[in-house]
Amino acid sequence: ESCSSLAGIMLLEVVLLLGTLLIYFLLSKKKEETLPFKDGWWGKGQKPETQEDTSVRPFKVETTEEELSDLFRRLDQARFTEPLENSCFHYGTNSVHLRKVVSYWKNQFNWKKQVEVLNKYPQFKTKIQGIDIHFVHVKPPRLPEGQAAKPLLMVHGWPGSFYEFYKIIPLLTDPTSHGLGDEHFFEVICPSIPGYGFSEAPHKKDFNSVSAASVFYELMLRLGFNEFYTQGGDWGWLICTNLAQIAPNHVKGLHLNMASVSKLGLTHLLSILLGQYFPGLFGFQDEDVRRMFPFLKKGLYRILLESGYAHIQATKPDTVGCALNDSPVGLAAYILEKFSSWTDMEFQNLEDGGLERKFSLDDLLTNVMIYWVSGCIVPSMRFYKENLQKGIGTQKHEKLTVQVPTGIASFPNEILHTPQAWAKKKYTNIVSFHFMPRGGHFAAFEEPELLAKDILHFVGKVEKEQLWKKK
Repeated sequence: ESCSSLAGIMLLEVVLLLGTLLIYFLLSKKKEETLPFKDGWWGKGQKPETQEDTSVRPFKVETTEEELSDLFRRLDQARFTEPLENSCFHYGTNSVHLRKVVSYWKNQFNWKKQVEVLNKYPQFKTKIQGIDIHFVHVKPPRLPEGQAAKPLLMVHGWPGSFYEFYKIIPLLTDPTSHGLGDEHFFEVICPSIPGYGFSEAPHKKDFNSVSAASVFYELMLRLGFNEFYTQGGDWGWLICTNLAQIAPNHVKGLHLNMASVSKLGLTHLLSILLGQYFPGLFGFQDEDVRRMFPFLKKGLYRILLESGYAHIQATKPDTVGCALNDSPVGLAAYILEKFSSWTDMEFQNLEDGGLERKFSLDDLLTNVMIYWVSGCIVPSMRFYKENLQKGIGTQKHEKLTVQVPTGIASFPNEILHTPQAWAKKKYTNIVSFHFMPRGGHFAAFEEPELLAKDILHFVGKVEKEQLWKKK
């Protein structure tokens, strides 16, 4: 009898242990973990003992005659290579077309006029964590009675700049004048990522996306915004995602025009193998299948064909960077190639790379000039090494989910498509997911109106349904 009672006690202990583990597991799943704020110091040399100057100073883009004569000398002395016959943009920027771009740059492009365009929005600089942060800050020209502007942080990527947002800013700060309703008005803040454009480059190693997110979080608080929306694509996607992980009580909503998932599980792999045949089983829609399959061609081969630059930049950015920082023509060739293929992969079949189908040469060269005059190509490339050198899937932010209300605008020509079924494992609170009718990687630059409408729709939903609750 004692044996059976002993067995009974042991069984009870096992049940209690399992029950405790189950309760612990369920409770620990509920605990929403945040990402630690990264308090770095990225200035030169030793960190000073004195308090940081937190003043916000007005900034204007300025150009000297020396800069311009130096540029023209270099453009005049450019050495071009003959492209292969009928190679179009398959080998990269076609140098026959590049000659035409350079000729336009020398003879028609008016940088002084573009500087005036850049200066039409108020710009500022402020020191955060030891480096100067540049940002554009635009308030609504008029607000209806009783309305408040909603702060929106918009973050660019590589090889773009804050200039990508110049066409979407008026649609968000003054939607009524552009036929986009009078419900939501935004106060838009577009910073340059440190090491890009007119933000100072970090002087120390390890400045990654979490560092950038921490700097921008500090920037928003410094500007007096305790609650705000964020928007991004390319690196902006990751920086804004990290910001939502650092400060879920301050980010009201996260809007993305690119959402990549670095942690792939068994279901992802099965959906890659079988999703084409059993889409419903994996939560795929017809459009997902159309964009993703055949996966070898639209997934794997595309990654291999299009990611050479990332491999270089994630390993030895300074080597290639030396050449690009020394040659404006080389810089343009390197940057413009991305504006061709990332806008539409099919553009590689055209001798002019389709560059002027979505953009004007003035706009493209203005972006290139931001890199040239600020000499930022090397630090901008280093951001890849800082983010990728430890390996994909190894960092804390990659293991954490995002609980903040999320809106995703999925553009058809984005390099890699992320279906909602994949995205929702990372972003657990997707409140809007739209397949956009057209457009590629540089959404705000290419299709400002489509993107603005999607942002307005998303924010409208968050506000109306009060989806954001401060903890």
